[in-house]
Parts: sequence; structure tokens; C-alpha cells
Amino acid sequence: MHYFLGRNRYCALSALMAACASPAFAQTAESGGSVEDVGVSEIVVTAQRREESQLATPISVVALSQAQLANKSVFDITDLPRAVPNLQVGPHPNSANTARVFIRGIGNSDDQFTQDPSVAIYVDGVYVARTQGMVNELAEIERIEVLRGPQGTLYGRNATGGAINYITRAPELGAFHARQDLLVGNYDQFRSRTTVNVPLGETLAVQGGILYSRKDGFIRNPGTGSDRFGDQRHDAYRGAVRWQPTADIDIVYTYDRSHTRDTPPYLAVVPLYPAKPDRPGTAAVGVTGLTPNRTTSQGHSLTASWDILPTVQLKSITAYRKLSSAFRQFYFPGTLAPSPLLTQAANQRQHQFSEELQIIGSTADGSLEFVLGGYYFDEDGRSAEETSSIFAATENRAVTIGNTAYAAYGQATYRPGFASGVYVTGGLRWSKDERRASLTRALAATGGGTPPPPTFAAGDVSFSNVSPTVILGYSPNDDLNVYAKYAKGYKSGGFNIRASTTTRFADGFGPEAVDSYEIGLKTALFDRRVRFNLAAFRYDYKDIQINVITDPANPTITDTFNAGGARIKGIEADVTARPIRSMLLGLNYAYLDAKYTRILDGVGNDVTNRYQFQNAPKHSFSANLTQSFPETPIGRPEIYVNYSWQSKRFANTGDAALVFKSLDLLDARISLTDIPLGGGRWTLAAFGKNLLDEDYYVHHFRAVLPGAIFGEPRTYGLQLTFEY
Repeated sequence: MHYFLGRNRYCALSALMAACASPAFAQTAESGGSVEDVGVSEIVVTAQRREESQLATPISVVALSQAQLANKSVFDITDLPRAVPNLQVGPHPNSANTARVFIRGIGNSDDQFTQDPSVAIYVDGVYVARTQGMVNELAEIERIEVLRGPQGTLYGRNATGGAINYITRAPELGAFHARQDLLVGNYDQFRSRTTVNVPLGETLAVQGGILYSRKDGFIRNPGTGSDRFGDQRHDAYRGAVRWQPTADIDIVYTYDRSHTRDTPPYLAVVPLYPAKPDRPGTAAVGVTGLTPNRTTSQGHSLTASWDILPTVQLKSITAYRKLSSAFRQFYFPGTLAPSPLLTQAANQRQHQFSEELQIIGSTADGSLEFVLGGYYFDEDGRSAEETSSIFAATENRAVTIGNTAYAAYGQATYRPGFASGVYVTGGLRWSKDERRASLTRALAATGGGTPPPPTFAAGDVSFSNVSPTVILGYSPNDDLNVYAKYAKGYKSGGFNIRASTTTRFADGFGPEAVDSYEIGLKTALFDRRVRFNLAAFRYDYKDIQINVITDPANPTITDTFNAGGARIKGIEADVTARPIRSMLLGLNYAYLDAKYTRILDGVGNDVTNRYQFQNAPKHSFSANLTQSFPETPIGRPEIYVNYSWQSKRFANTGDAALVFKSLDLLDARISLTDIPLGGGRWTLAAFGKNLLDEDYYVHHFRAVLPGAIFGEPRTYGLQLTFEY
């Protein structure tokens, strides 16, 4: 079967879709029903800090509801690229639970404490500064929004690439409900998630959730310690309280905590493209003392809303988050020497506080909508790191950071009465970042000699920026929205702990900026049976923060320069159609052309021809089908199939030999809902991911030798859900 699918996967997929569609078409096409019954449902998003339909939002945004997340078996952030073209998410080789996120070719390749990500991640409006621990399963997520492109005005915390918003389910007043999910699968996978919502009178409700998840890795360790590379052990807890003392005031407090105990991924030595190595099942040489990495992330948030006027709301988002992370990674043991070529280890602590005030409102006639806000962010952290290499003496680093950010922003949309359907949006954000960092570096003695004295460096820099947004749009009705948009994105500078000298560390590097130009079309056709979105964009990317290896003999030494300029352009299109009531089709395509126009090395030489964009495939495509069948005595069957493909892409900015081959993945889910088992709603589902059993990389790099982290093989399982 695998051989048949491998050679005829496109025909097989088409045949599967046709087989799913044929029986139900004749049965449901004649059944009639209202437009609401057969149309494509609209998702409400908060991409512009107010609730509005996705069609009305002049942003290239992909919103995934809870049902879509279940169908696509999205458990953590690494599963999102299957559903969002032009989004790439992979693990960092040092720590697999550190997410490396790229949108439209813009992202971070490193996991340094002293540098911020280019894609901002928010949970219920709270900015999460560090991506350590973000590769975790999601507990009680209501919706995920992926905003593609720089978000200059409303999301100014270093969002040159875009933003990912996690929206959790708030406690519900006046209703008791509970949900239990149980999942079992191959590789000893087990997942249990329990959530309960309890009303306490008419104005108060509490909600609690707990998640436990485990899965064995797929590469065996013949050494000592843990039996496998890539074992996953996750726990997550969440509690929330909602209080509405009056009809005008709504207060929600939440606490969340997640804990991961994952063994490191296996870093395999691989040949260069176009060779296609097989995924290993056992490490070439065992690791002595393989132990789990540990990350704990937790936070408190308090969101208070007050309707001070019928059309004006005052909102406060106060949050405190804390992170601890410890990891150790072994690079290529037994290749050039019995011991690993390189060993990286770190113990990191970080905490952050943020406060955001918003005024969201409109005039009584709705002709003017506005958002005004002020933002404060403070972060402190420390990291103790060790790098051992057969090429150089063991190095110990002690790093501290202290970052403070301020911002004030405003955005308004005006709909003139004399020009029906026309709207104009203008926005402006002022940002100021103050960044401090210190680095103590100590080298171990070599050859029995005396170690050199440790070096110390400290830097203190500040940056300010003004980022505008201008949109001209035309929306004559709820089914059509055409817009042209200009936005500026900004990412603050920082420090590079792998700098070649203490002076280069202390000097830091400056901010980078993106000028984005986008035109878009969003429309609903044929009585809302078809929804079509199209966006074409161009970026002028300036002062790009480029990492340059300045010592070819030591790949752990790099310097960061604001020495890059680039041009990025592309197209994104997606179609969602409901040809009959029981069937939903989705097609997504993205084209991306990213090119550096200028890169200078540390002495001013033009080295542009040595660099290429990483994680920027020229073509990305996905297709999915959801087919529901008529009710049966044992429940209502449904089939979901998703196929995603992307062309080859570079894995490293400065190494053209590192290439990801083109990738296609096939996932499916078969479910039986409304099973008559007494009280509540029962659903049983069988799922499969990577059904073609593709051998592919999720990360490709060079640490003297070319290496890779392989993606998961074919996985499958059963999921039972009870809702009351």
C-alpha cells in the first residue's frame, strides 16, 4: 500500500476525495435547506483588537477554530504549517521544545536569550517573549490566528514576520459543561485532557483544565540513560475565574502552567542534497547519559473590560510570566571521535511583566472605529551555558538580560457617508526598547596548563521607532472586501553571545525594519457557498540582522551585523467551498520569492551572492476535504483528509549546500459523532499523520558535518471525546 501511494500519491488522493464525495452528493443535493445550512461558516477574529469577521479584516490571516484544530490533529505549534502556507515551524537543534518560527521567509534561526523572535506569539493578548516551551500541546484553545506580514501598529513587539495569536476559551456564565478527551496511538502515545466549567451564581464562573501527554521517540539510543531520542512527556494545567459584577464590567483571571520532559532529538549526519537518506531507527553510536530536557512555563493574566459608553470599551491586560529551561544536546557522537563533536548545555531562567491599556470604540453611527493603546513590558533573565567541542577548549558562559519596552499606538477606520463601501484606516505606533545584557566567558585549561582569565562584557543600548499603517479599502456589503495596505514592521536590536570579541558583544546590533505593501481581495460567492481570499505583497527589508561565521575553524563563533537588505514578494490564495451541505473543500496556495539585494561582511565587502533566504519555499500548497454522512443508528460518520506540499527550500542563510527537499504530507481523520451512549455527546475518531511515511527533515544544519533532525514517521491512533 505504501509503495502504491508513494508512486501514485496524487491519483490516490484524488480517488479518495471522489470516493468520499460520491455517495453523499445524490443524497444531500436534493435535501434543500437554508443558505445558513449550506454556506461556509465565518470565523470571528480579533486580529485588529476587536471582534470582526475574517472577511472584514484587511489582513492576510488564517484562523483555525477548535473543530478545525481537532480535524487537523493540531496539538502544538509545529503542526500549524500543514494548515498555513508560508508558515514554517521547526525545532532548534539545541532544544527541541524551542520553536523556530518563520512567516513569509522572516524568522529567527537562533535561540539566544539576548535576541527576540521575528514572529510575535500572543496568548489571550499577552506577548510571550521567549519561544522556549512553545512546542507544547495546547490546553483548551478556542481559536488560533496566524497573521502573515508585519503588524506595525497593533502588534509592535518585534513582529516583522507576523504574529500568532492563541485565544483560549473563557469561563462561561450560567452553564455547566465538561469535556474529556482520551487519545492512544502508536509509539506508546497517550493523551488525556479534562476541562470543566462550573457556574457559581449568575455573575461568577470558574473553569479548570488538566492535560497529560506522552509519546515515545522513534530513534533508539544504544547508549546509557534514556532508551530513545525524542521522547515527549508533557503536563499542562489551567484555571480561570470570570466575574461580571454588572452588565458593563467583565473580569477574567487565568493561571496556566506547562511542563515538558523531552529527551533531545537525534542529530543525524546526513548527505547533502539531492541525496535522500532514510530515516534512522537507531542512533549510529549511543550517547552516554542521555537525559530529558526540562522546561516549565507558567503565567498569570488579568483581563478587565469596562463598557464606559454604549460604543466605547476600556480594556486592561495585566500579565506576569515565568520560564525555566534546562537542556543538553549531543552533536554527532562517534563520527570523527568517540565523544560528540560538540555538546551544548544551558540552564535558563526568565520572567516578564506586561501591562496594556486599550480604548476600543466607535461613533454612534459606526462611521468611525478606533483603537488607542499604551503598552509596558519588562523582562529579566539569566542563562548558564556550556559548550564542549573536540576542536576547542570547553567554554562556559554566564548571560544576563534586562529588557524594558514602551509603546503608544492608535488606529482608526473611517467610512464616509458620501462614498458607500469605502473605508480608510490609519494607524501609528511609537516604540522604545531599552536592552541590557552581560556576558562572562571562561575557557577551560587545555593540555594541563593554566586556564586563561575569564572575560566580561556588558552592553546597554536603546532604540526607538515609529511604525505607520495605511489602508484604503472598499467593502460595499458583507460579501466583498478589497483593500490596499502599507505597513511598517520593526524588530529591536540585541546582543550576540557568540560574538568573536567582547567589544562586538557590548556594541550589540541595531534594529531591522520591513516596509510592506499588500493588496487583497476577500469575498463570499454563490450564497456564501464559496469563500475566496487573495493577497499579493511586496517587502522592502532593511538593516537585516545577519549572522556571519567569522572563524571558519570554529562554527560556534558568529557575529551579527545589520548588513542586509532584501526584497520579498509573493501571493497567497485560499478557497473554501461547500458544494453540498455535507461537504467542505479547502484549497490553499502560496508563492514566495525572497532575495537578498545587499549583504556586507564585517569589513564592508559585498558578499550578497553567498547568502539565500532560509525556510522560504517558492511554492506551498494544501488541500483538504471534510465529508459528513447521514445519521446512522450508531452515530454520524465524517471523514477529513488533508494533503500539504511545498517545494524545496534552503535550510541556512549562509550555506547553499543545505537544502530541504520538497515535501508532501497526507493526514486523515475518520470520526463518528453523536454516538448514542446516554447523557452527553460522544465522539470516536481514528486519525493518521504522515500516512505516506515520508522521510523528511524538520531541521537541517551544519556543525562541522551536515546534520538533520528527522520528522516523525507515520503515526496513527484513536481518540474518544465526551462532552456534557
